[in-house]
Amino acid sequence: MREQRVAEAVREEISDILHNEIKDPRVGFISVTRVEMSGDLRVAKVHFSVLGNESEQAQAYKALKNAAGFIRSELAQRIRLRHAPELLFRLDTSIQQGLKIAKLLNEIQDSADRSKEDGRK
Repeated sequence: MREQRVAEAVREEISDILHNEIKDPRVGFISVTRVEMSGDLRVAKVHFSVLGNESEQAQAYKALKNAAGFIRSELAQRIRLRHAPELLFRLDTSIQQGLKIAKLLNEIQDSADRSKEDGRK
């Protein structure tokens, strides 16, 4: 339970840091989707998504890794924990996968609609 509260606080603060403190243009379109805390609260797996192609996602990941120390120190000032958690960044591709599935479903629906129209003619 405590891990979930801390994870949500960490997610909110990292999002704020990324949007208001980091000046690197590669982090402009990053969204922190969720944070998973270890049981001892020493490690935070930060899942993020990026709008863009694979190259832009890779650049955003590099920018996050480079800024990890700064983000961690900012986080330590904002959240009262005994130890500032180590930040491990993970690309969350679920949004892209969802968009891909939605596109495929739309194509199937369009194909079915065309088949119905051809059958009526």
